[in-house]
Order: sequence, then structure tokens, then C-alpha cells
Amino acid sequence: MGTKQPVTIRDVAADVGVSRQTVSRVLNKGPNVKPAVRARVEESMERLGYVPNISARRMRGSRSYLILAINDRQRTYENWRAGRGNDWVDQMLFGGMTECERQGYHLVFELIDTQPEKAQGQLSKVISELRPDGVILTPPHSDNATLTDLLEEFGIACARIGRRDGGAFVDVCMDEAGAGFEAARHLADLDHTRIAYLAGSPYYGNSLMRVDGYRDLLCERGLPYKEDWIGKGEFNFDTAIPVVQAWLEQEERPTAIIADNDQMAFAVLHVADRLGIGVPQDLSLVSLEDTPGVRLSVPPMTAIRQPTAAMIAKACSGLISESSGSAAGGRYELPFELIRRESTARLK
Repeated sequence: MGTKQPVTIRDVAADVGVSRQTVSRVLNKGPNVKPAVRARVEESMERLGYVPNISARRMRGSRSYLILAINDRQRTYENWRAGRGNDWVDQMLFGGMTECERQGYHLVFELIDTQPEKAQGQLSKVISELRPDGVILTPPHSDNATLTDLLEEFGIACARIGRRDGGAFVDVCMDEAGAGFEAARHLADLDHTRIAYLAGSPYYGNSLMRVDGYRDLLCERGLPYKEDWIGKGEFNFDTAIPVVQAWLEQEERPTAIIADNDQMAFAVLHVADRLGIGVPQDLSLVSLEDTPGVRLSVPPMTAIRQPTAAMIAKACSGLISESSGSAAGGRYELPFELIRRESTARLK
């Protein structure tokens, strides 16, 4: 039995009744193709099972058709080694791969160290080997000017997640300060006045901005602010445990806690249960992440839902547009959503 030959541009052109040049323009998202013709060509590619030859496309032009997404090596490894997984990475990959596939690109995912002296060398090596059309930097790398300077030297477009400066970069964010403010406002509206904030890491600019929003709400409502009620949990369950325990063992303890991510929110539930403190009867809790696990917790957690997948998809779209010469830079702010569940209640 003979081997089935791969479908070619010639086959698609013959199937649709157009020239090979027209099929090539559709494949490369080129101009001057009528929408009806483009739709027929795309339908034929799908039906016949045409697979673009990425290597040939790279040789014909300067584009690699690769988008490189960078994430924090240490935090990602810690989560997987501890068996906790990482929903941020899941959402990041889903959003990026979906948009890249839609536009004929591929997403490559790499981990680099947080330390600037290591990160620069690691990123330089990956870029030299892959020559991507664009690079997505996620926190904390998106705050590292050394890395963005390196990308500019290479002449590679850069998207920064969590930044809002715009300018020469594709900056995609949610309103981080607004998320911290909204979480605190929800609790204040339930008559809570003693609200603590379990922050992530000072290396993450988005975490610092959320704390700013929390402070702004306390100031606006005239609520008491205590410096020792801003705890550093490093986005980690184990690190958050002693911070929460110290708070909840105080005689005048917080009646509500905001956690910067779900792992730390689970730490709050764990300590509260161990101390016999009911959630939400005695303590209200809001998480600023909303991974699937918080819907299954007891009680299900009130949370700020981050548009992670949508932010990465927007970053990919912006980089692809920049690579094709149709756009350069820009700032995009996507909305978050407060999801009310059963971990918050009016103060009795």
C-alpha cells in the first residue's frame, strides 16, 4: 500500500479553482483577497488536511512564525514539584496557543530565572536559537528593563503582561490596583473594618499595585490601616501559613482577608479550620485568582477572576500584527470580574 502524499498548495488551488499565488496570500494573511475567496480557500485547506510547511515559510522570508512566551522558572518548578500544578501556566498556554493557531503561528514556552544576571543570558540563548518574531514577558520578567533592552537590541517585538506603559511595547494588563480596590470594597460593603491583605512577592509589580488598591479603599472609607496586616506570602501555601496563623491568633484579629492568589487563600482556609474559625461566619475571604479549585473548596471562594488567557491571546495578536508591519506597540487593559461565592458574608 503506497504512502499518502501530503496535500500541497497546488492541490488546494486546483480544488478551489484559484491560482497558487492566491492560496499563498491567504496562507500568509496577505492583502487583496476577497473575503468569499479567502473563506473558500480556508475551507479547502481544512477539508483536504493541508499542513503549512513552516520551514519553507521561514526560508522565504524573515519571519519565523514563532511567538516565545517566558515564565518564571523558580515559581513554576516549585508548584509542579509540590504537586500543586499551575493554573496560570495552563491559562497562558491555552490563550497563546489558540490565538497563534488562528493566525498560522506557533507558541513556544520557556522558563527563565528571576535573577536578572541569569535571566539575561538564558533569554539571549533562547532567542539566538529560535529567532522568534515576538516575545511575551510575564511577571516578574515584564518588569525587568534588562530583558526589554536585550529584545530591542535583537530587534524583536516584545509584549509585557501586567505593564501599562505602552509606547514601543505591546503592554497587556488588567487593572491590578482596581482588583485590589474591588476586593476590599466588597468586604467593606459587608461591614468589615478589620481587613488584612496577604500579598504575593515584592518582585512582582502587579502584586504591589493590588496592595495599593487595597490601601486606597481603606483610605477612601476611613478604615484602619495596619502595616503588619499586609503579609508577604510569596504566592505560596506553605509560606502563607505562619503569616495567617499570626493574624488569626491575635486578640483583635482581622475579620476579613484578601489573598493575592488561590494557594494563599487555601492557606487561610487551612489555618482557620485548624483554629476553629468559621468561614464565612467568623472570617470572610477573597482570592485574587479564581482557579477551578476555589469553586470546589468548602466553602466555595469569592474571587477576582483574572483574564489570563485573554491577556496572552491579546499579546500574541499584538506581536503578530507588529511582525507583519500593520501595527506597533500599544496598551490594552482587559477587565477583571468579581465572582461572589460563599466565603464572604456580612459581619455580624
